[in-house]
Amino acid sequence: MATHIRVTLEIGPKGKKVVAIAPDWPGLERGAKTEEEAVAMLRSYIPRYSPVAKLAGLDTTFNLIEDVDVVEQYPGTGSTDFRGISFAFSSIDNQEISAEELERELILLQACWAFFDDVRNRVSAEMQKGPRGGGRDRDQIVGHTFATEQDWAKKVGVLTPDGAMLTNEGLKTHREAYCQAIRDFHSEGKTAGKVAKWPLRFLIRHTAFHTMDHAWEMEDKDLTSAT
Repeated sequence: MATHIRVTLEIGPKGKKVVAIAPDWPGLERGAKTEEEAVAMLRSYIPRYSPVAKLAGLDTTFNLIEDVDVVEQYPGTGSTDFRGISFAFSSIDNQEISAEELERELILLQACWAFFDDVRNRVSAEMQKGPRGGGRDRDQIVGHTFATEQDWAKKVGVLTPDGAMLTNEGLKTHREAYCQAIRDFHSEGKTAGKVAKWPLRFLIRHTAFHTMDHAWEMEDKDLTSAT
């Protein structure tokens, strides 16, 4: 079994930021100022991603990982440089995948959601503020995460009512509909969106990344131990 994970590098057009992406593990992406720093940052987050692999039932495979293998570099967008987040598609994102491969990625996305839910239920409502007192509290982070995902879900025809994801039943309904819509689009050979078309693999990993990025943000800003 492989002991290295594939990593792609998305390079901002002005070279200000680079994003390292593990395409086989949706949600495992980190950005930095240089290629070396981005790869090092992603390596440092492998242990933090381990609970997601365990929730997905893939920890046996994930725990064999010893290092990374950079397999592709590709140009990003202006947003890559500005935000240090992936906004472009690699050749892997554009590859056709089987229904079985798609289901594996959806299982990992669902594991990211489960991890996010666990974090938001155990961290403090008030989050640690920045040096100038700025920053969002837990419920603001959760609301932003849900609202962004609600918008992306429209790309596959899922129209979740505003505020629905703030209830357990509404969140469950949204997530089931989102996954099923992705399966349906895949079976029909369709990409996500009508104007700005996204490969389904990108939609999955972008959703997973956004979920994990804010889950880790809440963990890092948790004040539970300070109370």
